Amino acid sequence: MNFPLFIAKRIYSDQGDHRKVSRPAIRIATIGVAIGLAVMIITVSVVMGFKHTIRDKVVGFGSHIQVESFIASQSATPYPVCIDDSLRNVLQRIEGIRHVSRYALTQGILKTDNDFLGVVFKGIGEDYDTHFLQQNLKEGKTLQFSSTKSSYQLLISKRIADKLGLKVGDRVFAYFIDYNNVRARKFTIAAIYETNMTQFDEALCFTDLPIPVKLNNWEKDQCSGAELLVRDFNQLEATANLVIEKVNRHTDRNGEILTSHTVQESYPQIFSWLSLLDINVWIILVLMVFVAGFTMISGLLIIILERTQMIGLLKALGACNKSIRHTFLWFATFIIGQGMLWGNIIGIGFILLQQHTGFIQLDPANYYVTTAPMELNIPLILLLNVATLLVTLFVLIAPSFLVSRIHPSKSMRYE
Repeated sequence: MNFPLFIAKRIYSDQGDHRKVSRPAIRIATIGVAIGLAVMIITVSVVMGFKHTIRDKVVGFGSHIQVESFIASQSATPYPVCIDDSLRNVLQRIEGIRHVSRYALTQGILKTDNDFLGVVFKGIGEDYDTHFLQQNLKEGKTLQFSSTKSSYQLLISKRIADKLGLKVGDRVFAYFIDYNNVRARKFTIAAIYETNMTQFDEALCFTDLPIPVKLNNWEKDQCSGAELLVRDFNQLEATANLVIEKVNRHTDRNGEILTSHTVQESYPQIFSWLSLLDINVWIILVLMVFVAGFTMISGLLIIILERTQMIGLLKALGACNKSIRHTFLWFATFIIGQGMLWGNIIGIGFILLQQHTGFIQLDPANYYVTTAPMELNIPLILLLNVATLLVTLFVLIAPSFLVSRIHPSKSMRYE
């Protein structure tokens, strides 16, 4: 039989022990662990949810990896590259690539009777992954984009619609200016999306692929580039290196030099900002572990002092210091376990409540989302539980050595 574990169970389960100090100390220690773990779970959930939500929005507009002309990568002016079937097959066969689609960009002006606005028209075909657009659709239905036909249907953002006073079904003129003349096209607003990513929502519209190609006076098989989606974002760098080997410094059939870049390279300011959130998480985790550890140390010291007579009696009966220390460490484990149980209930319950109700609202102008995104990551929560238990027990090792300074002869007279 494990003697320290047996004694610890008897002490912990003794409901008739109404000591004036130890019971409140146990409750405070339990609450400290519960609050600390709950805050850590909620913090990690919010940060992970926020990072993944923002990342997915940026990727939704620009994919994981873009392949384009080297000249286009150095200039704001659209420049064509030939992405034919053979090159698409090469890209699709690269390990880690999930999807490849072509796109074309051109700039124009949307004009109503009362206002006008400069926007970027992004042409996409039926092979484009529209899952992101469907998720963020506010009005209308998702367009059936085409790479061969021009339906002059337009998907615009809610921000653009509000500025120009447009709604689904409205007709609007778009003007395209080049070095020679001005060309006008009439579009129908088929749907409206909203992502709260200001830099995209203020300027990006979606239409059929042939429209920007024709307006740029490009050939049918020319486009602005190809967008590549990877299977695992954590392997983005490794996959990007494979793309570089196959694409960079190679030429298309017209002799244009190809280059590639990842979404992190395209929008470094956004991903640098998201990386800073990790520092905040570590600060909060350290503080919460410190709070839990401090309350447990205080509680354990109080319990040891109130159990001085018991410690003396155990020593008089032949128990060694190590055995008694293990008894109190087992006792602390029971307290930590109860606190962790309530911490998990509070933390996970709070996450589920936010996911289903969205009661915590955020300003989309500052945070790019309307509600606080929370991600329930079970493996990460289990890791937090294990780390909390180990760290808290570790900091209790030193205070547990207090029992070695208690002498049986003196402890019998201790009150």
